[in-house]
Amino acid sequence: MWNAAVHSEYLHDHSDYGFDIENVRFSWETLKAKRDAYVSHLNRIYRSNLDKAKIQTIQGQARFTSDPEPTVEVNGQKYTAPHILIATGGQPSVLSDAEVPGASLGITSDGFFELETLPKRSVVVGAGYIAVEMAGILSALGSQTSLIIRQTGVLRNFDSFISVNCTKELQNSGVDLWKNSQVKSVRKTNGRLEVTIVTKDPEKKNEEEKTRTIEDVDCLLWAIGRQPNTSSLNIGKTLDTDERGHIIVDEFQNTSRAGIYAVGDVCGKALLTPVAIAAGRKLAHRLFEGKKDSKLDYSSIPTVVFSHPPIGTVGLTEEEAVKSWGKENVKIYKTSFTPMYHALTSRKSQCIMKLVCVGKEEKVVGLHMQGLGCDEMLQGFSVAIKMGATKADFDNTVAIHPTSSEEFVTMR
Repeated sequence: MWNAAVHSEYLHDHSDYGFDIENVRFSWETLKAKRDAYVSHLNRIYRSNLDKAKIQTIQGQARFTSDPEPTVEVNGQKYTAPHILIATGGQPSVLSDAEVPGASLGITSDGFFELETLPKRSVVVGAGYIAVEMAGILSALGSQTSLIIRQTGVLRNFDSFISVNCTKELQNSGVDLWKNSQVKSVRKTNGRLEVTIVTKDPEKKNEEEKTRTIEDVDCLLWAIGRQPNTSSLNIGKTLDTDERGHIIVDEFQNTSRAGIYAVGDVCGKALLTPVAIAAGRKLAHRLFEGKKDSKLDYSSIPTVVFSHPPIGTVGLTEEEAVKSWGKENVKIYKTSFTPMYHALTSRKSQCIMKLVCVGKEEKVVGLHMQGLGCDEMLQGFSVAIKMGATKADFDNTVAIHPTSSEEFVTMR
């Protein structure tokens, strides 16, 4: 879906590069059909791989029992083993109608993939990466999109340099951003939704809150966080969990009960598919290959947000580095520029880059960027940072010209 949205953006630039593209039309239906067929193809491949590996697949809802040995029950049948791994992932958080009247009239990111047509008018609620991605895709593909956020910026857990720039890019791209706002109620009228929003600027304490309504909404999408898939596992007295239901594990993915392990979103740490895969591999090496010290290092995990333009980030934010090392021991290098691609286009989008360095040797502990191609740039730089690269190492690397990535090795 993000690739389709990028195609839509590039269409705006074609005339600047000399291409005549009159009468271009977009079909959500065609895209959905091809996407769904591809996902079904992947599902068949994964199932085939399981069969080839002679892995028994049991379909059903598993729940832990009170048996002395770690045991799960599925469809009335009990299963026990020396090792039981929980990898049930997470699901979108939802609000009840009691919390926000009419909240159930909206959908989540799961429902987004079930949409049969492109909504003409969309409202996305949330400020995290899923909200940013959903709003960007819908807007780029032609849906009039509003994004409702509780504070003044999106991606507040990211480096402030990224948060501020991404907020600006959203607005520049045409997303209608409602800051300091929350949904008060939702109701259906004439087949569409009417979303009532309350706005209150905390800086203006004497100002009354404003109540406004967005009408004729085809799609209200809640992207207000995720919660672990643990509620049906019956682990209440079996395993320790935190206040949100995430399973508590140690550095080796051990839960509070011997023989039961957990990886991925269900643990509430670094909610990324490759993280779960890597943690699972390390656990398998430890349990079945005798590598007793095998565990995943959760530091400096690279993350990409498929915003417009994309974001790449790895390591500590400036704020985290200052907290850990002290402001006097942190050195920041950053730059902002217009990528060469946009030299000829009337549509402009900046590329921003930042290095967070610590100590006399200026070890690079954080790298943050947003701009064209930043999603593909990040992996290589992440290897360097994981290996302990310093600013001098970056400086000693010859630049590749003309590219945006060369800015990281020419910063002064």
